[in-house]
Amino acid sequence: MKTPKRIQPLVDDGLVDEVLSQLMSGKEATVYVVRSGTEVRCAKVYKEAAKRSFKQAVKYQEGRKQRNSRRARAIEKGSKYGRKQQEDTWQNAEVDALYLLAAAGVRVPEPFGCFDGVLLMELVTDDEGAVAPRLNDVSLTPEQAREDHVTMMNYVKLMLIAGVVHGDLSEFNVLVDDYGPVIIDLPQAVDAAANNNAYEMFERDVNNMTQYYGQYVPDLLDTQYAKEMWELYENGELLVDTVLTGNFEDNAGEADVDAVLLEIKAAFAEEQERLERIREAEEG
Repeated sequence: MKTPKRIQPLVDDGLVDEVLSQLMSGKEATVYVVRSGTEVRCAKVYKEAAKRSFKQAVKYQEGRKQRNSRRARAIEKGSKYGRKQQEDTWQNAEVDALYLLAAAGVRVPEPFGCFDGVLLMELVTDDEGAVAPRLNDVSLTPEQAREDHVTMMNYVKLMLIAGVVHGDLSEFNVLVDDYGPVIIDLPQAVDAAANNNAYEMFERDVNNMTQYYGQYVPDLLDTQYAKEMWELYENGELLVDTVLTGNFEDNAGEADVDAVLLEIKAAFAEEQERLERIREAEEG
């Protein structure tokens, strides 16, 4: 097929030899199947901000660290340069997350670099070389669904230990090859410690996956993996070898009520003492 304009620089630089086909077009990017030497890979071409339909991008970008103070100031001011730097940060977030998560033991496509808004990475295929389907397009047995759910919860755990929350995890952002699930689409990945919305996104990610697998294994719908993992994470107790159970006992409500009652009693006692001092002063 004709080489898209955005991929032409990679062809000129010898990173891509040929564009074979368009794989898909989504809310944030168009993905092409390309040939690099003897390897078949994919090139993810990010859409410009004005054409991208990903909602609440600012919510996802909160907490992302800027290595360059000038760049950070420009992004904060919203200048033309700042908007360009913000786009670069958005695009590079995925390749950074891919390298980080691969090192953490999470199955993700192998990245080969991001070049001016084009991410070159591994094309996930089955043993016969066909493009791996999305989880949404796969039928599972109850046994396979349970096994893959355990795998996904482990991947989510490893991501959280690495400080990363996917932010948009669902059956549409997971591929399935002959070895199991592969997590994709990470440009909106958030910093678990620095983003105030991290837990909300983490809980949604986990629940999305549990609900999907739960259609094959209904008892999974009663699990509380998100709450279990997040509490361990906040307490510094979530480790690579932590065995997850899906069980969680929420005692926060009772503890909060007790704390409020104690505060009310303390405030009442303080007010009584204040009134008593006023009376004594008036009588004196």
